[in-house]
Amino acid sequence: MENTFNFKEIQGREERLAPGHRMCAGCGGTITVRNVLKALHPGDKAVVGNATGCLEVSTFMYPFTAYEDSYIHNAFENAGATLSGVETAYNVLKAKGKVKEDYKFITFGGDGGTYDIGLQSLSGAMERGHDMVYVCYDNGAYMNTGTQRSSATPMYADTTTTPAGKCSAGKPQYRKDLAAIMAAHNIPYVGQTTFIGNMKDLYVKAEKAIYTPGPAFLNVMSPCPRGWRYDAPDIMNICKLAVETCYWPLFEVIDGRWIINYQPKNKLPIEDFLKTQGRFKHLFKPENEELIVLFQKELDRRWEELLTRCNA
Repeated sequence: MENTFNFKEIQGREERLAPGHRMCAGCGGTITVRNVLKALHPGDKAVVGNATGCLEVSTFMYPFTAYEDSYIHNAFENAGATLSGVETAYNVLKAKGKVKEDYKFITFGGDGGTYDIGLQSLSGAMERGHDMVYVCYDNGAYMNTGTQRSSATPMYADTTTTPAGKCSAGKPQYRKDLAAIMAAHNIPYVGQTTFIGNMKDLYVKAEKAIYTPGPAFLNVMSPCPRGWRYDAPDIMNICKLAVETCYWPLFEVIDGRWIINYQPKNKLPIEDFLKTQGRFKHLFKPENEELIVLFQKELDRRWEELLTRCNA
C-alpha cells in the first residue's frame, strides 16, 4: 500500500472530533484521536467505538457527542467485542442490499481498557479477523479514575496504587509489550507510534491500519500531563525523548514481518526521559540511583530483542 504525506492537505481535512469537549489541555488522547481520524480519506464514513475512560467521559455526555461520525460508547471490557459485532452486522446488511455505503470501523481505548480490562475482547476480535482497527491511546495508567497503575505503567512510576515512598519505589514491574502480543495474533497490521515532528509517523501508520483489509492494531503513546506530572507544552519533547531513549520504539509488523521505523544515531540514556516527569522524581534521590540502572538494563534488553526481530 502506497502512503503519501502532505501535511498541509491532511491538517486541512474536516475535523471528525469536534471542539468543545472536556478533555484536559494538552491531552495526548485527543491528539491521538484527531490525527488518527484525519487518516480517513475525505468522504469516507466511519463507525467509531470508544471504551470507557478519560476519552469517553469527556467527549460523550448522552445524548451529545464530540464525534462527527457514528459513535458507540462501550464498557471498559467490551470495545473490541462491540465493534466486531457492528462490523459483522454491517456485512450482513450490505450483503442483503440494505446498506449501500462503505464504512470503516475504528475503536479507541485507553491502556486500562485495552491492556487490562478489555484484553479478552480485543484478542477475540483480532483472532476472528474482523475488518476493524483498534487504537490504544496509551497514557500509562488508569487516568480516568485517579492515576492507578495499569500493566502499561512503566517500571518505578509513582501512581496512587504504587506510591513512591519509604516502603516503595513505585511500580515494581516493567510495562507489558502489548504491540508484540497483538503481533502474535498474526493479524495483517500492527503499528506502534507517538507524536513526533509533524505527526507523519502517526498519520502514515493510522492510514495503513484503516485501509489494510482485516484486523489492525495501533498503539500510540499518548502522554497525560496530570498523571505524568509535566507542563502541558512539554508533550512533544517528552515524546521525542521516549523515542530517542528507545523507551518507545517506532515499529510496525506487516503480515508477520517486523520493521523498525527509526533507530537513534546516538541512543540517549533513559534518565533523559524520566527526568521530564514528576512521577519519576523519586528515582533521582541518591539512594535510588541503582533503580535507574535497572530500568536502563531492562530497556536495553527489550531494544536488542526488537532489533533481532526486525533483523536490524
